[in-house]
Amino acid sequence: MLRGMDRWLWGYLESLRRRPRAGAGTRHLIVAICDHYEPYRDQASQTTARAYVDRWATEYPTMAAEFRDADGCMPRHTFFYPEEEYDPVCMAQLGTLMQQGCGEVEIHLHHRNDTPEGLREKLVRFRDLLHRAHGMLGETGINRGGHRDTEERSSVAYAFIHGNWSLCNSRPDRDWCGVNEELGILAETGCYADLTFPSAPSPTQPRMVNAIYRASDQPEGCGHDRGVRVKVKGEKEEHPTSNTQHPTSKELLLVQGPLGLDLGRRKWGVLPRLENAELSGANPPTPGRAGLWARTGIHVEGRPEWIFAKLHTHGCVPKNSDVLLGEPIRAMHRQLQRQYNDGTAWQLHYVTAREMVNMIRAAEDGCTDSPGHCRDYAINQPPAMQS
Repeated sequence: MLRGMDRWLWGYLESLRRRPRAGAGTRHLIVAICDHYEPYRDQASQTTARAYVDRWATEYPTMAAEFRDADGCMPRHTFFYPEEEYDPVCMAQLGTLMQQGCGEVEIHLHHRNDTPEGLREKLVRFRDLLHRAHGMLGETGINRGGHRDTEERSSVAYAFIHGNWSLCNSRPDRDWCGVNEELGILAETGCYADLTFPSAPSPTQPRMVNAIYRASDQPEGCGHDRGVRVKVKGEKEEHPTSNTQHPTSKELLLVQGPLGLDLGRRKWGVLPRLENAELSGANPPTPGRAGLWARTGIHVEGRPEWIFAKLHTHGCVPKNSDVLLGEPIRAMHRQLQRQYNDGTAWQLHYVTAREMVNMIRAAEDGCTDSPGHCRDYAINQPPAMQS
């Protein structure tokens, strides 16, 4: 817990002040599980990697079918698949899960000693491959009512998670990236949001904590360290936190998951555990953690009743698969159903990364409808899900 705390403690304390207070009316808990989905992790063989994905294609629909949110949707995963691990057989298996309503695929990348030109080439090539060959990734070019605007040209859009947490060359040793201008390149190539963080206790953790914000590149890297919080249009920013008055590139939306201290779980019975939104064999999705995610209260400024809980995992690690496909995740979903889906005090919404960002954009535009009606607000479904 103590490692790297100097980077995020003050941001965490500031986030406590910003936590929304419960008011009248229904509150909405919006849950996305963002998976750093790496079947070839630890140099797994092709046979082993494909077996990992086949297990998910077989067992995930059975697990998810037991649960429904306020919109009638089952739990869904967002599989952030690494560009460097592309396997058409694995993609076909994930495509089957997409068609069953179990999730979507987005872009993950591990790169090292890279250049702006090399990063751009990787992103564009993988983006177009996923879209054209597999019908994955959504498109912009639709109007706010959710219908395609025929006079507006559509374009492929994607969400992103950085491997090794090293967005914008943010490791102190500058390893596992190499590109200070990463936010701008992502935005230019169709990325609509980064969902890498939190990464604590890694030193790559941004100083801004428990926030939905936009940031732009800085010459020295780490452009995501500070940014401007997303707010309902017309809402005044109380304490602007922009990292620059003159952005050097296009801004990118960053959606963080909950980060804080779990006073209910203590190491050696004394030190509170770190809550960093990770779901794993070592940090399983216990029912009690759901309350922490809801209380953290990550929201669009001016829309405090919509609470966003972006969780993360490495689902292809076998010990994590056991948790995410077995009884621990079922126990978490049962708790979410009991505590956050009564239809009066709370409504629960299971979402993909794309659907979460659509809800964020709808909130920013002042939408007062249920977030469940905004799943395709700005970025439409991937073609594979439209047949």
